[in-house]
Formats: sequence, structure tokens, C-alpha cells
Amino acid sequence: MPVLSRFAYTRPCAFAAVLSLTALVTGCGDSPDGGPAVTAASAEVTVPVSAVSATVLDAGAEPREVVRLAPTTGTEQNVILTTRSEVHQQIGDQPAQDFSTPELTTPLSATVTESVADGASGTVVDLRLGDVSTPDPHLETSLAEVEGSGAGLTMGPNGAVSALRLEPGTAVPNVARSALEQAFYQAVYRMVAFPDEAIGVGAVWESHQQVMSAGITIDQVGTATLVSREDDRVRVDIRVEQIPQESTWMLPNGQGQLSVEQYTMAGDGTLTIDPSKPLPIQGDFTVSGDQTYLDPDGATRLTQSQVDRVGWHTPES
Repeated sequence: MPVLSRFAYTRPCAFAAVLSLTALVTGCGDSPDGGPAVTAASAEVTVPVSAVSATVLDAGAEPREVVRLAPTTGTEQNVILTTRSEVHQQIGDQPAQDFSTPELTTPLSATVTESVADGASGTVVDLRLGDVSTPDPHLETSLAEVEGSGAGLTMGPNGAVSALRLEPGTAVPNVARSALEQAFYQAVYRMVAFPDEAIGVGAVWESHQQVMSAGITIDQVGTATLVSREDDRVRVDIRVEQIPQESTWMLPNGQGQLSVEQYTMAGDGTLTIDPSKPLPIQGDFTVSGDQTYLDPDGATRLTQSQVDRVGWHTPES
């Protein structure tokens, strides 16, 4: 059985395979000569984010109204995104390995360049990265060239992200690129999507979103509660659970397959949203769980535990 590794920041993988939030040990491909695969530098990479469906379970108290995010073109916002992923993995009787991604603090300057409020089909948000920091000295060195790099989101009026764009700059090392990719993936799959129906305080709705990783599909089920709405700020409590849709995980790059013996991944958080702004103004989210996989012969067991944390904060002006 091959030695597998989740997207560890010391071994870069292709951008589209980085879904840290799925709690899967995403295998990193090797180059033909046996060395680590290297993510090619590019001016811009854009990947789609799977659609979200929302069903109202309880419309809440009156007054009710449809919640829509509609920042106008030219709207600017400064926020700080903080992410961390703790991953511990063991294959059979081998020593346990730590594939955690250190905490990453990413200042973001957002500008709305297209808006549904102005007739566009979606809201396009350009992001400029500030001085990204981490307590890990190895990663800190690699982040030196990140400041000024670009990113972007395309969002629907319900708040769901439909596309993620990254433009880290050709001088940014692959180690820093992979850490940023993980951070943004964690963030976009922890956003709240509002239903199409009118809702009031106390409303509860359920959302479904497919999280695609290499070789397996996860159904992320969210239950959201509208806690308060005042002064144009909406506070939502959210609980999510991830459910694998297949019993077999096809490993990337032709490394074989594993049976899903046990899978848990769930958590909760709170987001505070200003519908006139493109990003959450405050929030925190923690999702954790344990997974167990078996090789086809049932002779080798792979176990993994994971804790993902995402935080949003508006800096003081």
C-alpha cells in the first residue's frame, strides 16, 4: 500500500485536488522521476465551487423578508481571514504522522467589480492579500513574497460562492501557494447560503453542497438558524455534517482504492454578515472528525483525525 499524504504544506499538489475541509487524506502525486510533484507557476487559476441548495424548515418570526447579498459595484471591505487545519494520520502500525497546516492569518482587501445589485448575473469580488503571517518559521519564510498577490470570488445573491480565483504571483514559492489554496478552500465551503423564501428571526433552513475530492464525493449538509437581524447585520448559527456518498475511495494518480470503514466530520460556527458587504464581517467555524479506511485486502488500516478552523474578523479602523 502506498504511503499516502494529505495536502501537507511541505509537499505541494495540484490546485484542484486541495480540499482540506473534506477530511480526506488527499494523495500527492509524484513526478515521473520519483520526486515531489511541483505546482506550476501561473498568472491565474480559477476553479468552480459546487452549487448549494437551501430548503426552509421553519420560516421564523414576523417580519420576514428574503435575505440577499447585493453589495454595489465599487464597494470596499477589509477583513482578516484566519485558518488552521490539524491532521494526524496513521497507516497500520507505522508511527503516526502530523500533516497539520499551521495557522495562517490573511488580511484581505476586497473590492466589488461586478454586482447583482447593478444587473450582473453574479457578484465578482477582487481580493488583494496583505502581509500574511503564521507562527511556523518555515512557512513564514515562504510567505515573504505573498503580499500584494491577488484572489477573487464569484458569488450569487444568496451568498453562495460559485467560483474561486487565485493569482499568487510567480515569485511566491509553492509551499506558500499550497497553504493559501487550503485557506481559501476552507473559507468558501464555510460560507452561508440563504434560501429564496422570506425568513425572520428564528428561521431554520437546510443546505446541501457536494464537496468533490479526488476519487470520492462528500455531501455537506448544513443546518442554519437566523439568530438576529438588526442594524443591517445578520447573524447566523450553522452546523454542518459531511457524509461520503461512496463506500470506496479511488485514490488519485492511480494509487489504487480504499474502503471507507468509518467517517465522521461535523462541526458548527457563527457568521455575522452585512448584506451590503461581500464577505463576512465576523465569524468562527470549527469542524472535526475521525476517518478510517481499509485497503482492498483488509490487511492495512489508515486512520485520520482532523480539526479545521476558520475565522473572520474586521480590523479596527
